[in-house]
Amino acid sequence: MARIDDAVYIGGRRVPGPATLRPAADPHTVTADDGALAWIGLLRPDDAELEAVAAEFDLHENAVEDARKGHQRAKLERYGDTLFLVLRPARHRADTNEVEFGEVHLFVGRQFVVSVRHAEEPDLAAVRCRVEADPEFLAMGSEAVTAAVLDEIVDGYAPVVEVIQDQVDAIEDQLFAGQVDPGVSKRIYQLLSEVLGFQRATAPVPAMVRGLLRGAEKYGVDDEVQHRLRNVLDHALRVTERVDSFRALLENALTLHSTLVTQEQNEAMRRMTSASLAQGEESRQLARAAHRQGEEVKKISSWAAILFAPGLIAGVYGMNFDHMPELHWEYGYPVAIVAMLALAGILWLVFRKRNWL
Repeated sequence: MARIDDAVYIGGRRVPGPATLRPAADPHTVTADDGALAWIGLLRPDDAELEAVAAEFDLHENAVEDARKGHQRAKLERYGDTLFLVLRPARHRADTNEVEFGEVHLFVGRQFVVSVRHAEEPDLAAVRCRVEADPEFLAMGSEAVTAAVLDEIVDGYAPVVEVIQDQVDAIEDQLFAGQVDPGVSKRIYQLLSEVLGFQRATAPVPAMVRGLLRGAEKYGVDDEVQHRLRNVLDHALRVTERVDSFRALLENALTLHSTLVTQEQNEAMRRMTSASLAQGEESRQLARAAHRQGEEVKKISSWAAILFAPGLIAGVYGMNFDHMPELHWEYGYPVAIVAMLALAGILWLVFRKRNWL
């Protein structure tokens, strides 16, 4: 059901009957002249329910349209004698390790409060119980209820701040340890996105509370309510200051991580360059060794060829055949020697010209 709870309070105490303020001409009903306060709590109301409440308390159509659509920024607006507040409560979900934002709309009139929630959190029923347990404070009117709801939402920011602080500290520890895991950069971006959303939810709250305090004198708000609002303002300022510091720290952490990644890439490039230079030097040494080996092979081959030619002639005429040309020739021996020397000399000159020797 859209109506979670509704009640009329006189002197800070709940009275039986529906949460409505009837005209004074209607007998046996609670009227505004009785000093009554109506507080209606709605959870995700449909259009018909919201229109009925708007008609009952003469709520401005622009504010009702904002409450119907939801997804509004935190703000405080005045429509005649009615205040319209949009608050963005936050909580940390352990199952997803993310910050989740809700939305609470408050219509505050002289003798009524209409709260519209678009999420399960925060539990305004707990706020109602605490306020009902203090009739003297509740008797101070709709401003007391507004201060109590603000106090609940701002106090709910504290656990989220502590969780974000732990996550920021963990990221700083990783960065100062020199870790450049790409997952760190991703986590910084995610956390920075959450912090920016948290900043959008909390940053307008101090100005909203200051606006309520400025109107306290004009509308005769009790001192106790003003004291409660100042306490809320103090807590809200502490939260916004820490959230601002988180944003600065994360932006610096992102810059530092980018620097570390760049340094790591430069170091890897330097190592690759050194390895390439070493590999190149090794290749050059191998090439020089291969060149030297080739030169030696050429020399050996050259001398083998030079010695092969005389050996061929000597081998031919060293065969033991009776019938060979020039075998019994008088000049056969000197001619053979001269031929061998000449052939060896010619080969030596050829190899020398080609730098093989």
